[in-house]
Amino acid sequence: MVSRIITVAPVGFDGFIVEVEADATKSLPSLQIVGLGNKAIDEAKERVRSAITNSYLEFPKKRITINLAPAELPKDGAHYDLPISLAILCVSGQLLQSEIDESVFAGELALDGSIRPIKGAINITQLAKQSGYKKIFLPYQNVNQAGLVEGIDIYGVSSIKQLFLHLKKEVLITPYAQPTENMNKEAPISPPILDDVKGQEQAKRALIIAAAGHHNILLSGTPGAGKTMLAKALSNLLPELTKEEQIAATKIHSVAGKITGEIITKRPFRSPHHTASVVSIIGGGGRPKPGEISLAHTGVLFLDEFPEYSRSILESLRQPLEDKKIDVSRANGHVTYPADFMLIATMNPCPCGYYGSTIKECSCTSTQILSYQKRLSGPLIDRIDMFISVSQVPSESLINTSSLCVTQHTKALESIKRANIIQNNRYCSSTLYNSSLSNQEINKYAALTNDVRKLLVSAANRLKLSSRGYFKIIRIARTIADLAGEENIKYEHISEALQYRG
Repeated sequence: MVSRIITVAPVGFDGFIVEVEADATKSLPSLQIVGLGNKAIDEAKERVRSAITNSYLEFPKKRITINLAPAELPKDGAHYDLPISLAILCVSGQLLQSEIDESVFAGELALDGSIRPIKGAINITQLAKQSGYKKIFLPYQNVNQAGLVEGIDIYGVSSIKQLFLHLKKEVLITPYAQPTENMNKEAPISPPILDDVKGQEQAKRALIIAAAGHHNILLSGTPGAGKTMLAKALSNLLPELTKEEQIAATKIHSVAGKITGEIITKRPFRSPHHTASVVSIIGGGGRPKPGEISLAHTGVLFLDEFPEYSRSILESLRQPLEDKKIDVSRANGHVTYPADFMLIATMNPCPCGYYGSTIKECSCTSTQILSYQKRLSGPLIDRIDMFISVSQVPSESLINTSSLCVTQHTKALESIKRANIIQNNRYCSSTLYNSSLSNQEINKYAALTNDVRKLLVSAANRLKLSSRGYFKIIRIARTIADLAGEENIKYEHISEALQYRG
């Protein structure tokens, strides 16, 4: 007799269905696991044996062979413990095959038979639903996260004994019910906000445009001008996550092992140090994991002191910025992770930071300035939508004791929300923001009048814009028009958009 239990192998952003097969023969008692499992799966033999025995169930005194099919797929993780134990109980006759059919199981076992939380629970649940299964059994600590996936019954279990009694219909487990309260309730705002930044009105305006259309932005200016504060204030301007974005962000953080049962309810804001490695930024490793650009999916990737990052890291950003995903290819596998993030970067104009300053004289030579600015290649610069020069704020403007009934932050949020609603109503598709418009969609949703087109063509020739830069101007102008509540792109919208491509 051969028993079969269904589980899921998370691979990249998705995964594969795995059959855990068990066969028992009369021979010296042993337990063998085959099917290209890693060290954690090989060690499952001892965990499963102790968990079954300590749950007052019988571990069969036979030669038991466990096969994880398909055998050529590498398998990683301790969540195979639970299906392996159920396969053993089934092949020994303690469970019937009919009692475990049409269900998916995943969980790590402790030696006393209790079930520990696992990573990637939402990924496992979503693939189980897409594969047509109606039930899934997970550690009870993971059910809140898995509950984001609708259309499948989710059962939270705390021990293998509890699951055994449920399958035998002796003590039933109640399926998880989605909470009625709003899970996307507003979280308290952590400073800074726009009102905390003194002066810098042009930079604040650029942040509002970037937040409304999800445009990439580079802030350049002298040390202490407020570049980092502006970048951090951007995270408080972004709209709430949609249900689909919430699932995507939670999946990435769960498969990376950053969370177990939690749910990502706020847009990620990732700010890796400039000494980070290429693998930590892009993703990969011996067992490929998401990098910072994927952990920033649906949120913001903040790179402070942009030119200080290694050349390999800067150039590796080019493809994700364009394709909104990253393909990680290694000798033992190929995975694809989403990487649809907003890039906000800051830089000084030169090594000392005071080139062009009216407050302090620059001490760098022209060769040093040119070498520093050349750390950012032309193709990388071409993929950034907006460039803002941030100058030093006069000391007398730093302290402002006046209080406003309606703050800049509040007004900015209202205008951004209106622009997001306009974009959602206009596209009604996978395109959510103006920055994601394809060239074909631009012709449909951002058509220009003859006068406006002449202005753009003239400016593009004078500024020597590439084709990519030409279309980025139109996308930014489309966002400016949405903020103004205008249906068509006008002369002044293009004029303002051109200011941000200096």
